[in-house]
Amino acid sequence: MKVLLANPRGFCAGVERAIGIVERALEKHGSPIYVRHEVVHNKYVVNDLKNKGAVFVDEINQIPKGVVVVFSAHGVSQKVKNQAQSMTPTIYDATCPLVTKVHKEVVRRQKQNHQVILIGHDGHPEVEGTLGQSSDTSSISLVESIEDIESLDYQTETSLSYTSQTTLSVDDTKLIVEALETKFPWIQAPKKNDICYATQNRQDSVKAIIEDAEVLIVIGSKNSSNSNRLREIAEKKQKPAYLIDRANDINSEWLIGVDSVGVTAGASAPEVLVQEVVNYLIDSGAKEVVEVDGSNESVHFPVPSTLR
Repeated sequence: MKVLLANPRGFCAGVERAIGIVERALEKHGSPIYVRHEVVHNKYVVNDLKNKGAVFVDEINQIPKGVVVVFSAHGVSQKVKNQAQSMTPTIYDATCPLVTKVHKEVVRRQKQNHQVILIGHDGHPEVEGTLGQSSDTSSISLVESIEDIESLDYQTETSLSYTSQTTLSVDDTKLIVEALETKFPWIQAPKKNDICYATQNRQDSVKAIIEDAEVLIVIGSKNSSNSNRLREIAEKKQKPAYLIDRANDINSEWLIGVDSVGVTAGASAPEVLVQEVVNYLIDSGAKEVVEVDGSNESVHFPVPSTLR
């Protein structure tokens, strides 16, 4: 059996920054510190930070007054920011800078009296944060699929623009954008693609290995949007694909009669879990591990100056 390791894989710059913010806040202030939502969507990372003294909550009203608060990498609405500021003077914002870019784009468009269409998954924390950048919720609409576009009705005199969640499928989003541009030819695109470089690179890396892999193993938690998109790439190629948190989630029956296994990791999954899976596969009979070339990533997002 051969193991094909996708590159790039695992942590992106936004995830590294978010985890670094929580760890440095703990070093500076001691435990506990409170994190609104999972700082990144990975069970291993969240449990590790819990053990170091981080407390994760779903809503600001679950946080005691006066404590240290961190916003997750997915971003938050203006309402959540205001709630937090009324409760504590010490807040660290771990929102990925690429999500912040989307927030700024939405605010800019709304100030220009645009109707903004957000492409994304309903209920995802990033989407909730983007939808909540303005108190005028009527000026932004969410679409999850091409079918959702059918119910939209805008006239040519309506200034119209679109943006997207950063962790979507590049291919699926392209189809939705094409449908929007067909129905509303005057719609304006963002200055730059809103799907982040790391999401795109990890999808490209799976496309590079999936032709030669009989099975794909994606290391990432079930609530990780970008990890789910990697699994879907294999499934669209009619290849079995499994999303796992770590090696002990692997079912040995998945490997029966398999000569080649592709392995990748979502942007919030640490490399230690990849090596754990590789060791499992070697113990299960893998004779060769191949690092497949892909895009080089040199992006780095610094933590806030107050934590350096």
